[in-house]
Amino acid sequence: MITVEAATHRSAQFGQLWTAKLPGSYRGYTEQIFSQPLVYTLNDGIQYVFIATTQNNLYKINAKTGNIVAQRNMHVPFLASELVPCTDIEPCIGVTATGVIDASTDTWYLTAKTYQDQSDQVKGRENGRYYFHAIDVDTLAEKPGFPTALEGTIATNNPNRMFNGGIHHQRPALLLTGQYVYAGFASHCVQYNFTGWIMGWDKSSGSLVEHFSTEGGKEPNTTPGGGVWMSGGGIATDNKGSMYFSTGNGYASQLHGTPVPGRQPPTSLEEAAVNMKINDDGSLSVVDFFMPWEKEQLDGADKDLGTTPLELLPTDVFTCPNAKRLGVVTGKSGKTYILNLDNLGGYQMGVNKLDAIPQAPIQNENAVYAGAGVYPLEGGYIYINVIQYATHVFKFSCDGSGNPAFTKVADSPEKAAYVLGVGHGATSSLNGQAGTGLYWMTDVDGYQLRVYNAVPQGGALQLIKAANIPGVTKFSRPVFGDGRVYVGTVQGLLYAFGSPVNLPLTCTTPVDFGKVQINQTSTPITVQCQANVYTQLTNITLKNPTNFQISGLPNMPVDVPQGQNISFKAIFKPVAPGPLSVDVSIGTSNSDSTFASNTPVSIKGIGTSDKPLLSVNPNTVTFNGVIVNQTVSGETGSVIFTNQGDGALTVQGLDYSIVSEKGPFITPNTTANGVQVGPFTFSNIPSTIAGNTDSIVNVNFNPQATGNYAVYVTVRSNGGSKIFDVFGTASSYPKALLEFQAADGSGRWIPYANNNPPFTFGNVYEQQTKVLKMRLTNNGSSSAGSLSVTVSKPPFGVPGIVGAQNGADLGEGTNLAAGQSATANLFCSVPMSQVNVDSYNGSATWVMNTGDPDFGKQQIKFVCNAIAEQVGPLYPNGSAIYRYNGCYKENNPGRQLKTQLWGKDTTTTNDKCINACSAAGWAIAATQYETECWCGNNFPIETGNENDCNYRCAGNSSQTCGGDGYFHDHSFMSLFSNGKGKPSTISPGGPVVIKSIGPYNYTGCYAEPNGARALSGDKTASDEMTLQNCAQYCASYTYFGVEYGSECYCGNSLTSGTTKTTEDQCSMTCGGNQTQICGAGNRLTAYQRDGSAALPSGTSTAASSTATATSGPVAVSSAGRFSYQGCYTEGTNSRALGDANTAAGSMTVEQCASFCSAYTYMAVEYSSECYCGNSIGAGAVLATENGCTMTCSGNSSEYCGGANRLNFYKASKTATSTTTGTSSTSTATGSTTTSTANTPTGPVAVPTAGSYAYQGCYSEGTSGRALGANYTVSGTMTVEKCAAYCNGYTYMGVEYSSECYCDNTIGAGPVAIQTAGSYSYKGCYSEATNGRALSDKATAASGMTVETCAAFCSGYKYMGVEYSTECYCGNTINAGSALATDGCSMTCGGNANEYCGGPNRLNFYSAGTSTTSQTTTTTSPTSTTSTTTSATATSTGPATVQNLVGYKYLGCYNELTNGRALSDVQNPIAASAVSVESCSRACSQYTFFGVEYSGECYCGNKIASGSELVAGSDPSTTQCNMLCNANSKEYCGGPSRLNMYQKSSASVTQSSTTTTQSSTTSSLTSSTLTSTTSSQTSGPTANPGNANFTYTACYTDSTASRTLPNLVLANNGMTISKCLAVCYSYNYAAVEYGQECWCGDTLGANAKKAVESDCNFQCPGAPSELCGAGDRMNLYTHKASTQVKFSTPNIATTSGTTSVATTSSTSSTLPSYTTESTKTTTESCQKYCASKNYGLAGTTGGNTCFCGNGLQSFSSLNQPSAKCNTPCSGNSSEICGGDGYLSVWNATSAVNIPATTVKQVGYSPLKACYNSTIAATTSGGKPTPLFASASGAGFSAGPKTPVSVESCVSYCSNNGFALAGLEAGNKCTCGAATDITKVTKQDLESCNVLCSGNRREFCGGQNKTLVYAYDAASVDGNGKPKSMGQNNDATITPAS
Repeated sequence: MITVEAATHRSAQFGQLWTAKLPGSYRGYTEQIFSQPLVYTLNDGIQYVFIATTQNNLYKINAKTGNIVAQRNMHVPFLASELVPCTDIEPCIGVTATGVIDASTDTWYLTAKTYQDQSDQVKGRENGRYYFHAIDVDTLAEKPGFPTALEGTIATNNPNRMFNGGIHHQRPALLLTGQYVYAGFASHCVQYNFTGWIMGWDKSSGSLVEHFSTEGGKEPNTTPGGGVWMSGGGIATDNKGSMYFSTGNGYASQLHGTPVPGRQPPTSLEEAAVNMKINDDGSLSVVDFFMPWEKEQLDGADKDLGTTPLELLPTDVFTCPNAKRLGVVTGKSGKTYILNLDNLGGYQMGVNKLDAIPQAPIQNENAVYAGAGVYPLEGGYIYINVIQYATHVFKFSCDGSGNPAFTKVADSPEKAAYVLGVGHGATSSLNGQAGTGLYWMTDVDGYQLRVYNAVPQGGALQLIKAANIPGVTKFSRPVFGDGRVYVGTVQGLLYAFGSPVNLPLTCTTPVDFGKVQINQTSTPITVQCQANVYTQLTNITLKNPTNFQISGLPNMPVDVPQGQNISFKAIFKPVAPGPLSVDVSIGTSNSDSTFASNTPVSIKGIGTSDKPLLSVNPNTVTFNGVIVNQTVSGETGSVIFTNQGDGALTVQGLDYSIVSEKGPFITPNTTANGVQVGPFTFSNIPSTIAGNTDSIVNVNFNPQATGNYAVYVTVRSNGGSKIFDVFGTASSYPKALLEFQAADGSGRWIPYANNNPPFTFGNVYEQQTKVLKMRLTNNGSSSAGSLSVTVSKPPFGVPGIVGAQNGADLGEGTNLAAGQSATANLFCSVPMSQVNVDSYNGSATWVMNTGDPDFGKQQIKFVCNAIAEQVGPLYPNGSAIYRYNGCYKENNPGRQLKTQLWGKDTTTTNDKCINACSAAGWAIAATQYETECWCGNNFPIETGNENDCNYRCAGNSSQTCGGDGYFHDHSFMSLFSNGKGKPSTISPGGPVVIKSIGPYNYTGCYAEPNGARALSGDKTASDEMTLQNCAQYCASYTYFGVEYGSECYCGNSLTSGTTKTTEDQCSMTCGGNQTQICGAGNRLTAYQRDGSAALPSGTSTAASSTATATSGPVAVSSAGRFSYQGCYTEGTNSRALGDANTAAGSMTVEQCASFCSAYTYMAVEYSSECYCGNSIGAGAVLATENGCTMTCSGNSSEYCGGANRLNFYKASKTATSTTTGTSSTSTATGSTTTSTANTPTGPVAVPTAGSYAYQGCYSEGTSGRALGANYTVSGTMTVEKCAAYCNGYTYMGVEYSSECYCDNTIGAGPVAIQTAGSYSYKGCYSEATNGRALSDKATAASGMTVETCAAFCSGYKYMGVEYSTECYCGNTINAGSALATDGCSMTCGGNANEYCGGPNRLNFYSAGTSTTSQTTTTTSPTSTTSTTTSATATSTGPATVQNLVGYKYLGCYNELTNGRALSDVQNPIAASAVSVESCSRACSQYTFFGVEYSGECYCGNKIASGSELVAGSDPSTTQCNMLCNANSKEYCGGPSRLNMYQKSSASVTQSSTTTTQSSTTSSLTSSTLTSTTSSQTSGPTANPGNANFTYTACYTDSTASRTLPNLVLANNGMTISKCLAVCYSYNYAAVEYGQECWCGDTLGANAKKAVESDCNFQCPGAPSELCGAGDRMNLYTHKASTQVKFSTPNIATTSGTTSVATTSSTSSTLPSYTTESTKTTTESCQKYCASKNYGLAGTTGGNTCFCGNGLQSFSSLNQPSAKCNTPCSGNSSEICGGDGYLSVWNATSAVNIPATTVKQVGYSPLKACYNSTIAATTSGGKPTPLFASASGAGFSAGPKTPVSVESCVSYCSNNGFALAGLEAGNKCTCGAATDITKVTKQDLESCNVLCSGNRREFCGGQNKTLVYAYDAASVDGNGKPKSMGQNNDATITPAS
């Protein structure tokens, strides 16, 4: 007990004085204080607070000011992440035990946890270490010889136990006694192979004097237990040679029910209170122990006895005749044990093998982790802080037998925190004076610091002060100094509380009146006060005048000079007996502000009575949740009868009632044990009580049955009467039920099954978080006792993707009443990852135990499957073929992948690049700079770290496309390969010139002559070029040379004008071997055969120029209108200049300046690259010039940047430049451009070629080719060759060195239309939060345009277009829709030049006058004039549809003079609805269709003779030039002219003659015109599926009622494989509109099959596949789907009750009868169904049984057996279905059920019974089988193919047949709907043969077929057959 002035701390002046912020920040973590502060006054007279933290930092803090005066670090801390899932103390574990200061040497002793390696590099639990330190408190320096290590210490009492610092934890406060220091050790969260330890050191030398293990043998050394941790409480000593401590649970259990005296201790000291002798040499000897009688049960529930320290009670107060020295300890069981320190009690040495202790254990409501508070005044009290409950106060006395009796007399009004952490109790008083006591406690919730009067009043503690202290450390306690209180936290702060120490008055205090008779008045006492400073008295106040009064007060205010006195009088007039006190508060106003404004004066006295006076305390005794028969003798409490008077008290009698305090009273039973009333027994009832003494009455509660009990007792005496009540609740054992939410979102709860399987989150995709609940329920009976959580170590704050949301829910101390549940949230949060990485499992463990004796400690495992997106080509299982290999370094040296497919493409994604590289045959694909795609077959040299790739892909910000390195200093690429990539051929040292290749010797680097080749013989080119390849190719020539990395040239002589240059101008590596040099742009690495004439050197006689040597390359100061700005870095996440770019092997600064002439900035990089822009990208900064040292590929005298560095130029305001040289003029159509420049030495833009004139360098279109009508590719491409190829087209263009393109128009990118009808554009908007932005009206069409939508929405205020094909209207904008920054990037289905929204994005329009003026800059290809207009954006005009999926365009055909070209069907649709697409649908059953005169549509299987291709017909013919009525962007023929189309798989048929076109035909697509000579190929088809999915059919869809609910992917590269991969965790997948992928587990209510030809859109990423259409989707069904629409179970039968089958749709599968039981088995379900006369029995969920006589629609048999995985509730060795799956049995003989004709299966109702053959149509002909058209589709009965109605209909439906037929009981056939029109219907009774697979169904007859026909309309909106009740409503007599 600490000396503290109570009056001061009760005053208003008490409060927070200061906080000290600890500066430690290891790895950014905040300091935490788990060891308690130590307060110590040094020789300088200053008091200090000493702090040690979990980061192993030491602090010396001025106790008065809070200033840190010294600090140091001892070690790096140990990391809690090594101990997952233990997060009790995290993130750091350093000093966690309270040290001790030796006042004789000023030495601070403590322990610290760290690692062996102090460089902070090597971690791991096995490297954890503990050290014992001795610190000089003056300097914080280590004392000589310290620290000392513990690692590898062998126990003195057990050679099989060795100390390992990584797994052990030192938590208890250290003990210093004499020459020795001792520490206790336990585990981290009861993990690993730990044991309890007591370590002892010599305080001077640090040598170990004791290393005692609580597991002393002979148990195996793998048995853990006996930890000494005591919630941080200290090891105790009596200073008489004994040490005391308590231990936790363990698993040796040596005694195992055998009573053992305390003086014969076991070697395994588990769940024990221990007394050890401290020997002279510091060694220890066990002399006594106590172990609870239910030790093994406590072990099983993890109810440690050792959660609190064994405290020694002061012997001057807490002593009785039979137990002179007492101790107290409380454990997790909630029991408080009062122990005799001289005879602890052993094990089961009491009556009935119970505890032999002085007082029966006191049962608290919940676990206790806090050491008892002890107040050794005013009779003695102890205080127990209980988790979640009030603090209980017990008053000490001795009973009549001389034994101690602690009786509960009060509770605190406040309850302890719900979560673990209420601290140890502490008390204080003023110099041991009665009436001055305070009780202090800390808690982690509510008021974190609470101060009470130590002596309760009226059955309650009185709270006098409280404070909020965020982050109070659990299990802490207040620490006291000079009038101050200190509290540490886990937030790096130390708090100090108190009152100002300077009082203005020195007064007589305390004023003690001594004893005074109650109701009498004492003699007055004068209270005198002297002023310590000039002050003014403002008030004198008595806090409570009940027992005290004051008088003689001066008139106030009154000034009191320093040194003068004032006085007043006080009297004592008690009205109650016992110690009484009050405070007088003197308020002042002081001349010195450092003095307090209040001076307290304490007044006290003792009230006495000369007559007897009865007091009974407490007035209520409660026994809560006592388990019936848990202990033989029940639970015992007590009541104190006190005589508060001086005269003898006579107890006249006790009256008992079980109804109320007023009676009626009953006569109790008198037994040998006492007075018995129901389950209560009262003993030790006194007859007399001497004055001012107590008598203890014991109350025992020993119920034999559950229930609530009460007895009301009136005590009559000559000192008055008192009443006390006794209540008891008897309970049965609680039962723990632990469950986890099902991952499928069904809301089901999965019971815990010992991690078999573990709780699962299922699949969680990247950048998603799934939160599920774990639920703990007290599942005992209604009378069950409360269920406590005794151990709870949630995975809170642990590394990984799985964890608990907090550490509070279901924490230790949680208590649940019967039927009550509590939950905790757990999460799986998957971070963003690169695509095409493997899925991986995350897991976490929650360690838990409860008060259910059968539950046991559980390591509850949670697992989560983290899934990344899989893109590009996929394997059948949905995983990507191109796996992510890592982030690779670029320019290392040179380009690592030689082939660039594109540069600045803002739609770049990894999947787009992978698909492109795969299609081109490359093994490796890589993305870089957000927008670039590169391919190759050889890996780069060096991989970087993943954080080096830090750019987001331009086309998908969730993907990574390269980067510029973690330090933004280099280029990196995100690289993928298909497993066929080869090692790098690049030498890290750089490429070199090879001196000889076979017979050829190197001769030098040569410049090509102007307009010619140096070597004019054969030539070839390859991206895999090597010197060896070229040498072999040119083997018959004298010379060979390689150029531009990939080109090979041969020759026998050198062309005139060829000159030798410097070696550095040949700088490009060979494409096939990057260790070799292969020339450069316009530069040739040349080789000569041995013995031949040498190549020329620096001059050529044929050349007209002379090479002049220079002093070396320079940065060109100006070029054109640009001036040099310096060497710049690339941008941080993008190019420095990103508007335009080009690359050339002949690059110069001047060439780049010309290319970028229209821009503000230009720059050259990496020798041959040129970039332009009007702004500089973020992160591009000026760098040193030594980064720009690569010479230009076209001029080695100029610098052209470097790797990731640019020579940077800025344009002047006027575009003028003057140079000298030869003048040249080039003329373009409509314009003349004159330029003056030096005669170029490299390649030039050819001014004219054939009939074409050069127009300039153009970029490609934003959504397609600039020229897309025709193209060709050639390795020997020239401008002239391209001009010849494109002859007849208006435009031609050359690209990528070898590509040639032709067209009559220049393509333009799509735009957002600004006005349409009465609507004006408002921007790109998101959809609403929980629905559509516009919801009044909607439509969708594959030919959607903005104009079409505007017309549809006419009359509405708003309209919007979305997903290319959808149109929405409304008068209000729904909540959540907002302006978006991007996302409207999908072109309209009916016009690719318009934008029509995007996924979840709308191009949004409002009715009214447009206020937006769009400025469009159009550059005419025939003029150099740029025209700026302000107008509504328009498209490039109508076009002939040439890429219709499933059809090829034949051209413009003429009609006949006297008939139609197509005569089978005329105008099947309205003229207003005619477009090319709508006509194709209407004519889908025909070979040809044509559109004519804007609104006419014709179909036919042949083109009539005389209808021919109009002469000269092409896509722009003027004869088919009328616009379609339904789409003004398409041509629909003309007068007597048809745009003619033919199915791709058909041959052209004219008249009656069939001709297969094998001549040369032109096949037009959206981007190419390819000439072929072959038979016509078939069009796109439906992909059959993959390993997971099977193609089902073409289905309808609409925005009003979606067939599948989830749009998961939408892009222009859609393929079936990509969609199926994304949807692989769903039951269904579908593609729609060519580019949308939808997933779902159920089909929409209005889903139905469409005509298969309706799905006619090509997949953009796989043109040979179909990807739905407008409002049509190609639908795929998962092979393991839980809801397959068209399949029903195939019931496999054997003898008796037969084999298990699994089905889905549980209740709808067998709906006839249901029962649920906790004792369900397979047998009980079968018997139950048989008793109800049902032939099918099915179990699901472990406890539910379904019955029926037929499996209903939509059930699917033979699911994977793993789906049925739930043990039966009545027999865990059997399986009773699963989650959504039934285990089904078919009773073949046990049930007497008449056979029936099944009326309907799925969508196929019964049609009729038919003959099985079709009669012959000719005389002598043979009859044909009914379904001959199906070519024998079906199956016959076999061991694995039993025939039933369900199996047959399922088989035929899944194979696309409309009809299913069953014949002779053992045969299933399939056919088309038309087949039954040719046979005769028979009586149903003729089909009377039982099915071989189900003897209760009919399967046709002899030569009779029972037919079922698919009919989508036969099922209602709820998925139920309209005509069905049960399946057995038709009864037929079976055939014999």
